[in-house]
Amino acid sequence: MAKAPDPGFVVDFPTLWIVPDWIEAHCPIPDGFRAGEDLELYPWQLWCTVNHYRVRPEATVGQLAPAFHYRRSQIVAPQKTGKGPWSATIVLAEAVGPVVFAGWAKGGERYRCADHGCDCGWWYEYEPGDPMGTPWPTPLIQLTASSEDQVANVYRPLRNMVKLGPLGEQLRVGEEFIRVGDAGRIDVVTSSALSRLGNPINFALQDETGTWTAANKLRRVAETQRRGLAGMGGRSMETTNTWDPSENSVAQTTAASKRKDIFRYHPQAPASLSYKDKRQRRKIHAIVYAGSAHVDLDAIEAEAAELLEHDPAQAERFYGNRVVSGTSAWLDGERWQARAKPRLVKPRTTVVGGFDGSDIDDHTAIRLETLDGYQFTPVYGPDRKPTIWDPADYGGQVPRLEVDAAMDEVMRTYNVVLLYADPPYWESEVDAWAEKYGERKVIRWYTRRVVQMHAACERLKTDVTKKDTKFTHDGCPITAGHVANARAAARPGDRYVLRKASEAQKIDACVTSVLAHEAAGDAIAAGLANRRKNYYYGA
Repeated sequence: MAKAPDPGFVVDFPTLWIVPDWIEAHCPIPDGFRAGEDLELYPWQLWCTVNHYRVRPEATVGQLAPAFHYRRSQIVAPQKTGKGPWSATIVLAEAVGPVVFAGWAKGGERYRCADHGCDCGWWYEYEPGDPMGTPWPTPLIQLTASSEDQVANVYRPLRNMVKLGPLGEQLRVGEEFIRVGDAGRIDVVTSSALSRLGNPINFALQDETGTWTAANKLRRVAETQRRGLAGMGGRSMETTNTWDPSENSVAQTTAASKRKDIFRYHPQAPASLSYKDKRQRRKIHAIVYAGSAHVDLDAIEAEAAELLEHDPAQAERFYGNRVVSGTSAWLDGERWQARAKPRLVKPRTTVVGGFDGSDIDDHTAIRLETLDGYQFTPVYGPDRKPTIWDPADYGGQVPRLEVDAAMDEVMRTYNVVLLYADPPYWESEVDAWAEKYGERKVIRWYTRRVVQMHAACERLKTDVTKKDTKFTHDGCPITAGHVANARAAARPGDRYVLRKASEAQKIDACVTSVLAHEAAGDAIAAGLANRRKNYYYGA
């Protein structure tokens, strides 16, 4: 993730410097009191531009996308920073600007607009060793967003830039597309105009990908566009506000990808600053809006403060540029994280446990809780791995024998006086554990029972959110993610059970935490905390 640059940042890699210069010469300020005046890129806009057009030192003439260091880019910035107008300049550069690598300069070569159908008189002289650029011969571009209103955030300033600047002779502007020369096009694509997908393209601007999900069919749009770009040697760019991590959006999967050929820009303030505190919120805004000179931080504070009254998570995402779950989350992720106080739990400590098992789709997990209210994920085996299994890490199926061995190690290490296990998919294993460790110790606990599950969820939620409780946990990052993913699915009688926010968002470690905490309460009520008999199975 790239950091916000200082105004005087230094670029120590080859890039098409001609592109930002071309933009400032051809794309005027699109609206406002200074409409029509020369545009000067903000430092963050310049940083993202030169990185998107960063050229590989070994690039050769004739290469298209492979000539560039990054296959695509993702820019995550808060509301009102100027993403829309800047995105418009990139689209215009891709339409008629020198964005295709054209070799390395010996020095003195000139790019003249007159040679490419533009009569503005602008020219650019290369220094020795500079990468040179040339326009696409037939630019085919898609400007994409979830709705017409959203796409207008880019398309409106784009049209004004064409009308107010020197590009009017090359571009003919319509309501839903722009003709580029005789055969090129800039097409607008929204969820209501998906028929345009599948066309060959060499650039795609994907706007607000934080709202692109499988449910609104825009994940398929992103994938289709990228396949088309790969065949044409083109590239793409995402621009977005920060996403809700429960929705499994295109922006989220891009940010989580381990690919190194994606440029990412997502300025963030230190996590230690609280968005709920006005003074600290001001510091957050100063960091994430740095470099956007037109932004009035007092106005941003007013908007954020009003939104905080009814949707604090959205306010923090939109204006604080932070990844936080929406208010529909079952439990506030910050509240859960605030209870993290890792400590060592010694062998033979009396504990209870929760188990939630899957086979091929979801995680399988074991969580333990001491009877003084400390919950943790135990470790097992010579590598001391946490007792949470993702089937994707094991060829698509949970390693049942390994889980069984881990359960045995847990039982031998600690004095487990009660284990609540959700049995679906694991009936035979749970039965075997009950026979091995005791039927009064290993209990089938069905999470599908609405009354019992609702009550158990409420007990854990209360002990996490109330100030006068002793509940703490180990800060397990997987469990924290699963807690953030959990949603309350309404059931009759003002009750609920937990569900996943989306198929890709797992909650199994959260469910296991609910089971472990319920077991702790029941064990204390049954007097198991005071039992003298030691159930330690170690040597």
